[in-house]
Amino acid sequence: MLTNYYDKIAHIYDQTRWLTEPVAEEVADFILELVDATPETSFLEPGVGTGLNVIPLVRRGYSVTGVDISQEMLEQLRQKLHDIPQNLELICADASQLPFPDRSFDVVLTVHMVHTVSNWKKFLDDIARVLKPKGFYLNAQWITPPARREFEHYFRAILSKYEEPQDSKQRQKAIQEINVEEYFCKKGYRSNYLIAKTWMVKNKVEELLSFFKSRAYGLCWQVPDETFYRIMEEFEEFCNDHYGSLETELSSEAKFEIWAYTAS
Repeated sequence: MLTNYYDKIAHIYDQTRWLTEPVAEEVADFILELVDATPETSFLEPGVGTGLNVIPLVRRGYSVTGVDISQEMLEQLRQKLHDIPQNLELICADASQLPFPDRSFDVVLTVHMVHTVSNWKKFLDDIARVLKPKGFYLNAQWITPPARREFEHYFRAILSKYEEPQDSKQRQKAIQEINVEEYFCKKGYRSNYLIAKTWMVKNKVEELLSFFKSRAYGLCWQVPDETFYRIMEEFEEFCNDHYGSLETELSSEAKFEIWAYTAS
């Protein structure tokens, strides 16, 4: 299911998210300073996707390895670079299973992906295993801009009328049970919370509506087609009434946040 989903949205993934290339460059600057990078510093991103987070590192010559389950997402990454440079290795595989020797990387970066793995503790064990001594694990996410989060909230309210309540509760419970901070602190790692970048995101209601119609987000994954069309009809009508026009522009601040873990 996940493979098919990401393969299908690969061509629209970047445009339906809110991290832009200029912002990614600034985040890369922040990360390089945070980990005190040298030309020999190596990076691994499980769930690398279209490469939004690491392409700036690749272009600057750092050794980068990316793992992703979707071949189509990786193909989008390849197209951005035209030719794959020697300092980049791409592996199409389940990113929750890291096929690398112990102590292979100076930095492991995950961006809003730990909740997607079936056994998060085993995955974090693997991350700790492949990190070099004094390496960094950076668990990051792009914080959804409030205006887009509110827009999603309205969609969820309509979606909830059509989905099984128990399924929704079980998914939310699974996400809430993940505690990366506690896991690494118990292993003796130091932790630090940082905001790498804040920036403004602007979208017209019509554009955001089109993203949902294209099923660009996980909450649309398993809704049957016929039900989904009814939901979108109701949601579009709501948007017209609530926002006054589909041409209304929504603007709010996004953040790139990082929890950095290093061995004591």
